[in-house]
Amino acid sequence: MDCLFCKIISKELDSKVLYEDELVMVILDAFPNVDGHCLIIPKVHYEDFLEIPDSLLLHINYIAKTYTPLLMKKLNCDALTILVNYGDSQKIKHYHLHLLPNYGKCLEPAKKVEDVFESLRG
Repeated sequence: MDCLFCKIISKELDSKVLYEDELVMVILDAFPNVDGHCLIIPKVHYEDFLEIPDSLLLHINYIAKTYTPLLMKKLNCDALTILVNYGDSQKIKHYHLHLLPNYGKCLEPAKKVEDVFESLRG
């Protein structure tokens, strides 16, 4: 399989991993839309959300609920967008959930994610 996320999960490609368990990996997006853009990726390849077992979707949402307040606190933002692309808008055909800090709602200038990377790691 020539899936970028599968290669990251199998450690064929490097990535900045914030969290990992037996089901998912949370990484910093290599080409972020905003500073602190994270992805939650299931370790088993599913093309989109229609294929994923409900129990895994619940786990992904649990991880999103865990990381959202941490990310917002560390980057000093009071808003964040949670996004899942589907169909043609999905560039990589491996389900992933985006956590996108919203800097239009910053409490003060954000710290760079590189400055807080170690404290974000689970």
